Order: sequence, then structure tokens, then C-alpha cells
Amino acid sequence: MFSLGCDRAYLNAHPEHDLTVEETSRYNTALSERVRGVPTQYITGHQEFWGMDLIVTPAVLIPRPETEHVVETVLEIVKTEGAAGHAYRERSRREQPPRTIRIVDVGTGSGCIALALARELPQGEIHATDVSTAALEISRVNAARHQLERRIHFREADLLAGFENDSLDFVVSNPPYVGESEEDEVQLEVRKFEPRNAVFAGATGLETIARLIPEAHAALRRGGWLVMEISGTIVDGVRQLLNAWEEIRIVNDLQGIPRVVAARKMS
Repeated sequence: MFSLGCDRAYLNAHPEHDLTVEETSRYNTALSERVRGVPTQYITGHQEFWGMDLIVTPAVLIPRPETEHVVETVLEIVKTEGAAGHAYRERSRREQPPRTIRIVDVGTGSGCIALALARELPQGEIHATDVSTAALEISRVNAARHQLERRIHFREADLLAGFENDSLDFVVSNPPYVGESEEDEVQLEVRKFEPRNAVFAGATGLETIARLIPEAHAALRRGGWLVMEISGTIVDGVRQLLNAWEEIRIVNDLQGIPRVVAARKMS
């Protein structure tokens, strides 16, 4: 499909198609890159997430299906209790328009989480931060491709710098959470080709999360939520770091591995 520039229907409907010299060269080049270990998504420049086709380059982490659990967790919280808990429900009972839900996606990378939330929450005010200029360029391109550029505010920042105002409803993130001691257990293509600062957090894997948790506590309003992707390796350490929070929830992925933690700032 990539080599021919066609969709799956065309590929299946034309098995007799003979490759041109140009198509053959393109296919062989792609195959050589894959043999070298380059992820398919970086070769084609595309990856699907939440039903959206996203542009990806080596400047951003490749979006993975497991990260969709982060989006699902946020949507479930909004659905069951509203962004601000009791106060939100009281407004609904009085039939007033729902209050804007303020969300920051920290370390947005390709923008996959921010785009999915903007798509699903028309009442959302979505912000996305990243310390990487190159990553923000990709996320902006993806927002424009899906006509969501007016819905998402991008900012080059380290974690939550600039949001220390106690006014957010959600802080959402897929932070680096792999420890350097686990490096040999990480797939070679991830170690070799994906941005290292998006994968590895430090010696234990908790370093970035340990910085993010207090910053989120300062930026969230009372009753606001922090939702992060994690791994089973660090789940106990994350629980300890969240000892000042309430309603801590752990969501497993389809393999039964702890994949998302959600915690509410005490109200």
C-alpha cells in the first residue's frame, strides 16, 4: 500500500498489478529500512490512533493502542461525574450550559491524546505541552490534518510550566516511565530509533512522574484528576508518590498489565 500509494481495497482488487521500476525501488528501500530495524511507522510516516491517521517521525514516540486506555479513562470520568464532581452536577441540575473542561496533555508528542480528547469532548479546552520543538511541529500538523487546530493550544514547555494556577480539571500524560535498568528488556527498535527522552525517565523510571505529580497537584482545581500511562514495573512506586491524593484507580490493559493510573486531587 505504501509503495503503490494506494488503499487496501485497491491492493486486494488488483493482484495482477506489475510494479513499475519506481515502485519497485520504493518497495526495496522500505524493505531495507525495515530489515535495519526502523519501525514501520517511521518508514511510512503514519500511525493510526483513536480512528485517526497520524503523521509520525523519529521526533515523536509512536502512538500505541495501550495509550488509548488513557483517553478512555478520562472520558469515563467525565461521563460518570463531570469534570468538577459535585459542583458540575449541580450546574447540570439547574440546566445551565456545562462548564468548559480544562485539560492539559503533558508531553504531547504526536498529539495523539490531545487530538482524541478534542474530538470526543466538544466542551473541552485542550492544551498540549512538549519540551521538544520538533514534536510540537508534528502535533500541530496532525491537529491541522484533522481540523482540530482551533481546539488545541500548543505550548513549548517543560511539563506544566505556565499552568501553576489551580484551575485545571485534568492533567493527562503519557510520560517517559521506563527505567534505564530495564533498557535491555526494551525492544531494540524502540531503544535504537524512538526518541530516548520520551521512553526513558532515568534510573528507576519514576523520575519524570515524580516531578509531574506535584506540578499537577498545584495546577489542578480541587477535585481535579491526574491521569497517566504507567507500567506494571513502576505501579507500586507511583502509588507511593500519590499518597496525598484520593480515589486512586489503576486500569489494566488487555493483557492485564497495569497501564493507567488516575488520581483525584482532594476536594
